[in-house]
Amino acid sequence: MRIARISSYCLAAVLACLWMTAPLVRAQSQDNPKVTRLLEQAGGEAAQVARDADEMQGLVLSNASWLSHAEKLDVMRDHVNSLGKLARQLEDSRNSASPWQQQAIDRMLPLLRDLATNTTAAINHLNKNKERPTTGNYKEYLNENAETARELSNTISNFVKYGETRAKMEKLEQKIEVASSE
Repeated sequence: MRIARISSYCLAAVLACLWMTAPLVRAQSQDNPKVTRLLEQAGGEAAQVARDADEMQGLVLSNASWLSHAEKLDVMRDHVNSLGKLARQLEDSRNSASPWQQQAIDRMLPLLRDLATNTTAAINHLNKNKERPTTGNYKEYLNENAETARELSNTISNFVKYGETRAKMEKLEQKIEVASSE
């Protein structure tokens, strides 16, 4: 009898703890609207970087002058830098992000670093090889940039779509719960 009473007290304590922590768990799993906005902005910027990278590859095929390459690389560098600013804001907000948002941030950062490294390498190569910008590793830098930029754009886009779909599902769940309680 005494064991049954102790067990029921333990069970009551566990249930009380679960009841008290449920809102906290729910709050941690909710999407951070600021992070959602930043991810959407990063997705747009990443799509632009992917277009820039594709255009850079087109310049190689068209045998354009080094000035054309330099101008397009400057534009691309500006977009990569804008994306870097958004990434810093996302990193700063990471602790208040939902798990899927944290995962999105974690997956995009290495790709962005690779993109920045390759863009810098392409710019440095171009500065040293103005007569023939398409010699040496330049084409490799551009190809790597295009591949990385597309992967980054797709990654962010997929996470943003996931967040949108998840939000729609949560709204539907709320409707179903409301309808079933009536």
